Amino acid sequence: MNVIHTSKNVSIIIVNYNCFDLLDNCLASIYKFTTECSFEIIVVDNNSTEGKVEQVTSKYSDIMLIKNDKNIGFAAANNLGFRYAKGRYILILNNDTVFHENTLRILFDFGETFQHEVFLGCKLLNEDGTHQISLVDFDTITNSFGENFFLYKLFPFSKLFNRFHSNYRKESDAFEVDVIKGAFIFCSSSAIEKLGGFDTTFFFFGEETDLCQRFKNIGGKNYYLPSTSVYHLGGAAADRNLWFKFKNQSIAKIKLYQKHYNGIEAFLLKLFHFTGILIRIPLYFTTGLFMLKGTLIKKSYFYFKTLFVYPKNQFK
Repeated sequence: MNVIHTSKNVSIIIVNYNCFDLLDNCLASIYKFTTECSFEIIVVDNNSTEGKVEQVTSKYSDIMLIKNDKNIGFAAANNLGFRYAKGRYILILNNDTVFHENTLRILFDFGETFQHEVFLGCKLLNEDGTHQISLVDFDTITNSFGENFFLYKLFPFSKLFNRFHSNYRKESDAFEVDVIKGAFIFCSSSAIEKLGGFDTTFFFFGEETDLCQRFKNIGGKNYYLPSTSVYHLGGAAADRNLWFKFKNQSIAKIKLYQKHYNGIEAFLLKLFHFTGILIRIPLYFTTGLFMLKGTLIKKSYFYFKTLFVYPKNQFK
């Protein structure tokens, strides 16, 4: 993968599939709040079916638009954008994010303080301004057990049982983390080039975990800056198709276990994963009946269907 570097500070890559109103809001907020930091925007449209993406991108004369003739997935679409990126840094950005301050300049300045390549993340906010899960630990036997058996809810601050414990830290200064959520990853272009971009074996979900893990494996460092933030509406496209979401989340988990874990550790992680699914089938079904919520019953059905989806191991 060849990334062409120029005087641009940051190349912003946005993969889009429908949701044109979200894309428009995202683009408008970038131009409104980003100052003193040169950037380019590359929009990769994954064959949207609900209209023409040009109706949005044409409002902004300097945007590069790449249109795919089919949905090639989040990872492959970003990799396509990387080929045209000219910045010293790349921002991997979801179309359902909204800037409200000069976050790009803050991250650029922080990245420039390092003598080595870095991945950076910022705080993600819900639409009402509350803190959203912005980072996560790599899977371990204990935190996977805690996630699948609901112990993370009982012990939210526990590194042992809660993969999301770092989100509760009160520091205002940057600190090192495992995984930066894929909605917003600011990274050195040279690091993306070394890693060859995303692993396209991951179609949807899991890509950022794999990328961050591979970056750490070559000595890279992932940092989280809680001092700046963007709004993230969260999963707008995926939530329109819950089965797509459930299926691909499960497949991504299993693929991560196939790729990065071996022996008894891999076996236990898969066991906990499927046991967690089994627990949730009757839980969501009975709760849905009791509360008269069809969405919960539908989730129970989708959890049941995921039991029969096991991806081929492509990492042997």
